[in-house]
This record gives sequence, structure tokens and C-alpha cells, in this order.
Amino acid sequence: MSQSDFNPENTHGRHHQSGSSFASFAPGSDLIRSGSRRWFLQTGMAGLAGLSLPELLRQKAQAAPQAQISQKYQAKSVIMIWLSGGPSQLDTWDLKPQAPKEIRGPFNPIQTSVSGIEICEHLPKQAAMMDKFAIIRSMDATASNHTPTTFQAANPKSRRTNDNRDGGGYPSMGSVAAKFRGPNVPGMPGFVALADSMAADIYGAGHLGHRYEPLDGVKAAGKFGMPDGVTSSRLTDRDALRRQFDQMRKHADMSSDLALQDRYVQEAYDMVLSGNVARAFDLNKEPQKIRDKYGDSSFGRKSLLARRLVEAGVTFITMSDAWGHWDHHGDEVKWGGITKGLKPMLPSFDHGVTTLISDLEERGLLDSTLVLVLGEFGRGPVITKTDGRGHWTPVMSMLAAGAGVPGGQVIGATDRRGGEIAERRLGPGDLGATVFSKLGIDPYGHWIKPGGRPTPLVEGPSAPIAELS
Repeated sequence: MSQSDFNPENTHGRHHQSGSSFASFAPGSDLIRSGSRRWFLQTGMAGLAGLSLPELLRQKAQAAPQAQISQKYQAKSVIMIWLSGGPSQLDTWDLKPQAPKEIRGPFNPIQTSVSGIEICEHLPKQAAMMDKFAIIRSMDATASNHTPTTFQAANPKSRRTNDNRDGGGYPSMGSVAAKFRGPNVPGMPGFVALADSMAADIYGAGHLGHRYEPLDGVKAAGKFGMPDGVTSSRLTDRDALRRQFDQMRKHADMSSDLALQDRYVQEAYDMVLSGNVARAFDLNKEPQKIRDKYGDSSFGRKSLLARRLVEAGVTFITMSDAWGHWDHHGDEVKWGGITKGLKPMLPSFDHGVTTLISDLEERGLLDSTLVLVLGEFGRGPVITKTDGRGHWTPVMSMLAAGAGVPGGQVIGATDRRGGEIAERRLGPGDLGATVFSKLGIDPYGHWIKPGGRPTPLVEGPSAPIAELS
């Protein structure tokens, strides 16, 4: 698959409609406060406009505190490395060397730095630092399909629908982080996506609201500097004049939409004036030896940018190398099968992930940064006639590192064919509960859907994964 292959009319392409490039900024706050003069005026004017009592109550509910934020957290930031297309568990982190050839595939396992843990021979750098990684081999992906919605939202109810309304309105984890945690540094976005195709590989805010959509980080470079001929003082003066006019206007119009718009504009001013965003996205400010260390590839550049964004104060970063890059059906499709398609990709992937982990650790950032590596599902246990593997939702493997995650462990197991979960079944909700808990967000809290309905952040009988705490 490629970007040019994307056609919303195709069954395979319709699910890639989700996501957008709206920016997310600071955490939300109450816009209407019960008992305040402003709330009284807004309520009174709303009543004059003919709004019903349920509508007034809905507005008040939306402004009320929702999920609780704890001062105790293990992660200040999350980097989600999205392996678009669905990586093969049988050819990466869950090899079955004793299985028949048509199941085990062409790759051999190698021993890692942790006794008893073996992974693919083409991931030697991950093998050498396995003490930093936890492998989950029993992630249930039956709720997922060929879309980022389910696992980026970490919610089994967030599904591909083929009606241009993917996700059912449930927000991504990045959008939840942007709303309830916000950025770690004022003037930075809370949620940034690094992907060549936002529509195909990034899921956004759903019904949580455009305010919490991810900033399109690929297009952001060079967009947050001062326009030519405009100085900081001039922009500040114009901002002050605009706010004076807005104050006069608000005496006649108390619309909460206007208040939101004013806040959006002010945040945009802050992002430009501080210069922090522009600096964070400028890879030229990175020493050449560091750029060389990451490598001049899409994966390398995005990994380096993800590290810079963590340093600059972004809370949640989702990065994807290329749309469908891990969709190895066989040699008849663009990305090829296991030998011709996956094999040449693995060294670059191996280098990128381990370089990022090492760099975060050297800078003292790994202890406060949760790194997740996953796709939408696994691959089928039987090699096809064209040396590929089909989509497989019963199980997938993934990696976790940083933010207090004990490395050097394998969580869960599959059967001898690598196609079914044998022990420690985990699902999207367990992943979401883990991420929220790491960020200090109560995983059993809720958000408010349009219409005023409280909706759980985590669905079903889910809980933080104990082995990752």
C-alpha cells in the first residue's frame, strides 16, 4: 500500500478516514462555573435564547470536572510507535522454531541478553538490550481491524465502521492525554502525530472535540516561526489591541464558543511568541553526530523528532513510518511478503527503536517516558503461497519500555502455532488503563459525550497491566 493507493471508495481504504490535523494545546478547563457571575449571565442569556433546562444542564455537566488527575505518575510523556499494517508476531517477537515450516517461517530465533527470551535473528540490537523491554505476546486484537482506531484509542468499542465515522466517537489515548494532562510545558501542544498520512495512520479526538486533535507534526516544521517583517513586540501589540476589542464585544455576546475561539487564538499567539514549538521541530538544531546516529530514514528522523518533542514538553507523540508498511500479505502486494518485504525492513526498525531508547536513557528521559511499539493486529500462523501472512486478530505481540516498566520479561504466551492466546489474555482496555495510570489519569474516570452522557475512559473489565507497573 502507498498514499497514492488510498481511495475512500475502496473497502480496504474506507477505514483510513479517521484522524485530522487540528492542533491540540493546553488542558481543558471549566467554561461555565456554577455560582459565578459569568455562569449566571450565560445561563440567563441562554434562557432568553430559548434553550431548555436539559440543554443548560448539559452545558454545566460538560464544564464539570471529569477524570481525576493524580500528582503521582510514572510517565510525563508517551511515544507510541505505530507499525501500520500489523506486524507479524511469528517473525519478530514470538517465533515458533519447533513448528512446521509453513508456520515457523524463514527466520530463526536468537538468544537475547535475558536468559530464556528469544526473538528474531534480524532484531539483534533489541536482543542485546532486552533488559529494557517488556514483550507482550498475548494481546487480544479481536476487536480491531485494519485501522488505527481500536488500539490508538485502546478501546474495544472504537471500531472501523466504513461510514466515514470510524471510532464511534471514542477518543484516542493521545487526545485523552491532551485534555486531562495537557502539555508538560506551557505553549507546547499536548498531542503530536508524526505520520506521512494522518488520515490513514492516526486516530484523533472523536467526540472529545477538535481542541484535542493531534498537531500534524510532519507539516508543522517551519510553521511556528515569526512571519517575515514581524517582530515579537509588534505581534504582542497587535494581540493586546485585539483583546481590547474582544472585551468590548463580549459585553454584548457571552457565547461560550467565542470564549473558546479567544482561547484558541491566545494559545496560537503563545506558541509562536515562545519559539519553543519552532525550535522543537527544527532538526537542524540537533548536532550532526546525533542525526547520523538516528539515520537519514523516515523512521530515524521521526524517532529523533519524537525525542526532541519529549524534551520540549509534549505529552503524547504517535509516530508511523509509512502507511501499511507492515502489511506483508505476500510478494504480490507493494510491501511484499516475509522474506522480500519484512526482512529488509527489520534492521532499520531495530536500529531506530534501540537508538531512541538509548538516547532517552542517556538524557535521563527514559524513566519518565513510556515507549510503546505496536500495530493493529498480528499475522496468520500459516505462510501463504506467496510467502506472506494474512491479517490475524486473535493475537498480536507488542513492546513496552520506560516509565517504570520492568524490562527483560515476557508477558503472556501463545499456543504452539502462535495463532491463539494460551495464557494471560490482555486487551485494548488493559493497555489504555496502563497508559492512563502511568500518566496519572484515573483510568476509571470518564469524559462527556455530546448530549451530556458520561462515558468511561476504559471500557469493559480492564485494569492496568500489573507486570508493567
